[in-house]
Amino acid sequence: MPGSLEGRRAIVTGASSGIGEATVEALAREGAQVAAGARRRDRLEDLAGRVEGEGGTVHAREVDVSDEAAARAFVEESAAAMGGLDVLVNNAGVMLLGPVAGAETEHWRRMIDVNLLGLLYCTHAALPVMAEGGGGHIVNVSSVAGRRAEMGAAVYNMTKFGVVAFSEALRQEALHANVRVTCVEPGFVDTELQGHNEHPMVVEGVRKMREQIGEVLEAEDIAPTRSSTRCRSRRGWRSTSCSSGRPSSGASASHRIDGVRAPMGFLTPPMRAV
Repeated sequence: MPGSLEGRRAIVTGASSGIGEATVEALAREGAQVAAGARRRDRLEDLAGRVEGEGGTVHAREVDVSDEAAARAFVEESAAAMGGLDVLVNNAGVMLLGPVAGAETEHWRRMIDVNLLGLLYCTHAALPVMAEGGGGHIVNVSSVAGRRAEMGAAVYNMTKFGVVAFSEALRQEALHANVRVTCVEPGFVDTELQGHNEHPMVVEGVRKMREQIGEVLEAEDIAPTRSSTRCRSRRGWRSTSCSSGRPSSGASASHRIDGVRAPMGFLTPPMRAV
């Protein structure tokens, strides 16, 4: 039986691990062609091999989205190879936490370059491709850190608040091009992201948070799936949703999800105007 995304074309950034890797696998299982981009070529090739072994289609490409020219080429050339673009998942991100005083400013630049500028570059390249094809769906992966600021996460908070604000403003703009915009805001997810931090205060804080939450989210809980559209209730994460425009007809919708299993419908591009 054909999957729910049979014939769709998707691009996923930050695809070599965690949420990005799980999203590529989920999209491919539902029949979408997927262009998977990340900096680690070996991990991408492993991912493509697994997916293709199960009958899926993945175009793996090494890319650093903080490089504007590379990000644009990745989006445009991937879309051309797949014959168009229906879904862009802006997942690439880094989380380098610690107090502002005494911080390594290179960590700030890296977060801004990847979490904000990388997302902007890919979106900027995707919008005209989607418009030419009659519409599409842009999914921006933010975080609960984009809603609540905490000591030791000031710059990371700034980048994720920025993703949320950009997503809301873009939703209003893209409505007229039949492009849907979704912002996903997970809570604590067990991925490599926490391991990027070496500051003792941060390492201890992450350990305590994990203990307090108990059963934390896995990457597969955030990746799209048909099997669950219900919201779970666990300490430390919640679910909210809002939409405007004409979501019932697929014209535009914006959904904000904190740590729930996202229904596959969130990645179904809007219906083409006739």
